[in-house]
Amino acid sequence: MPEHADGDAALVARAASGSEHAFRALYRAYVRPVYWLAHGLVGTPADAEDVTQETFLAAWRRLPELTLESESLLPWLATICRFQAANRVRRQRRDREHTAAGVDETLPATVDVERQVATSILVDQILAAVRGLSPLDQQIFRLCAAEGYAYQAAADELGVSHGVVRNRLSRIRTHVRTATETETA
Repeated sequence: MPEHADGDAALVARAASGSEHAFRALYRAYVRPVYWLAHGLVGTPADAEDVTQETFLAAWRRLPELTLESESLLPWLATICRFQAANRVRRQRRDREHTAAGVDETLPATVDVERQVATSILVDQILAAVRGLSPLDQQIFRLCAAEGYAYQAAADELGVSHGVVRNRLSRIRTHVRTATETETA
């Protein structure tokens, strides 16, 4: 049986008790969406990888004190990721100001704060729209949109047909798009 079929709450409880196996399952489930959020906030693949790793390290340390408020660990990880990205940007800015060697060509010349805020707001809107979905639709969204499962793989995982996943995902995308467009209009 797949590891995340237990649900995030069960995996979080086991990981908080020291289960590396449970934490690896959570990592595999959420590393992609955390990476893409980090990339949107810091702008480079290398920095996004570092922020992603720092996010999961901080999550591992904080799991014993976590009370999961939703069915998904993603909102909590997204919050940690935003803080880690902001810390990295501040650290890079400070390092650039204090080095005599000049500007590091690999770092962005300027930090687009407006883009970071817009990305953060969009992520919050998407998460809010997904929280309003049925449990099955939330699982389909997590598997297909966040984890990159193909329709048939998600269908096999959830015990439903390929058509159910395809049709529901189409409705989910429309719902999320409408919810985010309504919020930004």
